[in-house]
Amino acid sequence: MGLFARLQALFRKPPPDTAPPPASSPLVTPIALPTGQERRQRPRVNAREGTRVLIIDDSKTILAVLRKFLRSADYETFEALDAESGLAAIPIQRPDLIFLDIVLPGMNGFAALRAIRRDPAMRHIPVIMMSGNEQAMEQFFGSRIGADAFLKKPFSRQEVFFHIESLLDELQIPRRAVPRVAGAAQ
Repeated sequence: MGLFARLQALFRKPPPDTAPPPASSPLVTPIALPTGQERRQRPRVNAREGTRVLIIDDSKTILAVLRKFLRSADYETFEALDAESGLAAIPIQRPDLIFLDIVLPGMNGFAALRAIRRDPAMRHIPVIMMSGNEQAMEQFFGSRIGADAFLKKPFSRQEVFFHIESLLDELQIPRRAVPRVAGAAQ
């Protein structure tokens, strides 16, 4: 099938009595969940209404997209264009969750994450690191210094809420994952 035929098939509405293409179609790539269940086949679990989210990113586009996604779920959002002003906002805004870009002017996201994890007043806040770079080293390094999740740019609405949902406790409050200790009783 040529490129033009694929585009036509992609944008053509199927007749009402025709079933949608099977999930194994090369044009359909659902987000796989750890349970093997497609994300859209179950209701999304949101954090409680009013969850406070700080977004630290130097891209106004990323800030606007995340703000739109999060506010549509009734989260409160606060933004900072650099790590220094983001760190200064944490004690004032008291966020429940932080989205933190890695590449920032001045202090980078890794240094900001280190500062968050070293401060007893901030270390409990879950942090989702973001980057446009696919390097596995960034994910590894981010997790070593305390990132709770890693979001690759560009991201979809489903990916954002999937990561938030993975951090929710039984009361729908974002919490840091408790690291398992090797050899500990389960």
